[in-house]
Amino acid sequence: MKDKAREARRRLATHLRTFPVVLVVGPRQCGKTTLVRNALPRFQHLDLEKAQDLARIAADIPGFFGGNPRAVAIDEAQRLPELFAALRPVIDEKRGTGRFVLTGSASPELMRGVSESLAGRVGILELSPFTAFELQDSPQEILRHFWGGYPPALALRSSEARRDWLESYVQTFLERDLPALGLRLPAARLRILWTMLTHVHGNLLNVSDLARSLGVSAPTIQSHLDVLEQTFMIRRLPPYFVNIQKRLTKSPKVYVRDTGLLHHLAGIRTPAELETWDRRGASFEGLVIEELAGRARLADTSARAYFWGTQAGGEVDLLLVRGRKITAVEIKSGSFVDPRDLRSLRACMEDLGLTRSFVVYRGTETLKLGHGITAIPWAGGRCAKTLLAA
Repeated sequence: MKDKAREARRRLATHLRTFPVVLVVGPRQCGKTTLVRNALPRFQHLDLEKAQDLARIAADIPGFFGGNPRAVAIDEAQRLPELFAALRPVIDEKRGTGRFVLTGSASPELMRGVSESLAGRVGILELSPFTAFELQDSPQEILRHFWGGYPPALALRSSEARRDWLESYVQTFLERDLPALGLRLPAARLRILWTMLTHVHGNLLNVSDLARSLGVSAPTIQSHLDVLEQTFMIRRLPPYFVNIQKRLTKSPKVYVRDTGLLHHLAGIRTPAELETWDRRGASFEGLVIEELAGRARLADTSARAYFWGTQAGGEVDLLLVRGRKITAVEIKSGSFVDPRDLRSLRACMEDLGLTRSFVVYRGTETLKLGHGITAIPWAGGRCAKTLLAA
């Protein structure tokens, strides 16, 4: 298995040279603690999920930092929101980079105090579960699409054990993790919504339909979606448009970010069942989007992911925007690409003035399809290197 920390560690090192505080965020169990402990063995490491560590800091936060002014890493910092405000005077009193590393299982928007207290003082690194590229040439590579990327699930030896782990993950997230963030949400309703999203995975998000199905208001659904997104469970992929006068799609598309959770919540129990599922193509599409978007953000924190779509139905699955560079990517789950199916990709290129674009597919050859379009094999995420260098 490739060292998951390889790419993320480089970005962590850059942030440590730039900011007093680095915040590593990502879903629970995605490898944040492993990254930080392996990269910073000389730091003092504490975990706020451990009662003794939480009590040690919470009893006197200013006193703790007074006695430990640097080289401290604190896991699951969202469990002590007062921590962020207490860090600000410590940092301002004595400037210096690379002093503290925090990890959290929620976005800064959901972790109260980060944006207000540490603005301009914190570098943020988003970590995902294992990508396909990180698992290439390992036994887990063939498991990645169906079972997702969470390291503990992939380490298990049987399908039954992996299913049990995924179910426990869902229950713990709903019943323990969200309340620990101060969110009092009905766990049963949120699970139903999360499950409903598996059946519209890869589709345009229709909040009104979801609200009618659940018998609640659209604002309630929006707030639930905000929570799922800010805890890295779903991705709302926004549309990209630069000309507001054109008739382009304005609704986001929705994806369950980890394919293991996607399949588990949808009731797909075996890879054979996935092959006959009507969302199989969308499942592969989400896998590729997470791979490319995540790798792009690690390489360039300003990178953003979008899709392109028209109200007439034309659509391109992914646009990676890095500064003024736009990379358009169409995703095909088959092993063959028909150039006649690429009308939307050509229209997108014309609309955005692009001279090159790509199709990611499950074939084995790199193909020139004309009009500046290149088809490249998925090959366990190896396509990302070509795309990000384009």
